[in-house]
Amino acid sequence: MTPGSFPATLPDGRPVPRATGDERPMLEDWLDFHRATLELKCAGLDDAQVRRTAAEPSQLTLLGLVQHLAEVERNWFQRVVGGLDVPPVFGEESGFALDPARGLAAALDAWRREIEHGRRVCAQRSLDDVGRITDGPMAGVEVSVRWVLIHMIEEYARHNGHADILRERIDGTTGA
Repeated sequence: MTPGSFPATLPDGRPVPRATGDERPMLEDWLDFHRATLELKCAGLDDAQVRRTAAEPSQLTLLGLVQHLAEVERNWFQRVVGGLDVPPVFGEESGFALDPARGLAAALDAWRREIEHGRRVCAQRSLDDVGRITDGPMAGVEVSVRWVLIHMIEEYARHNGHADILRERIDGTTGA
């Protein structure tokens, strides 16, 4: 590493987003950073721990967050950007419902597959290409790939804040 340059990864293994350069690689780096942060929040936990809620009455869990973000990946990249008609990953659109038979490893595998699908969809498009929101209060609105990437960074950043609180409740781990 040269003086004044950033390391490629943090000591915890997460990639460091570039600080200069072209817009698309910077957006993709920040999204990858937040994806890695979510995975880090789940590292070293067992299935019972990732099912633990933070506080009543909330039913939010780390496992639910992983599943939700798999659904979010599918929705924004495959449905909105790709225009594909694909079913929910876990059978219901939010992803928050927990199945006693599905543990963290299965949820992370599905989430990683959705990330790869999204990368393939986006690789074929420019930041200015548009997709159409398929449902909800903004159904029919056109959004650019750039908008979707920015939204996904925001989505992960917000949910990583939730993951911080959940992880601290589970075993006292803070930071990252």
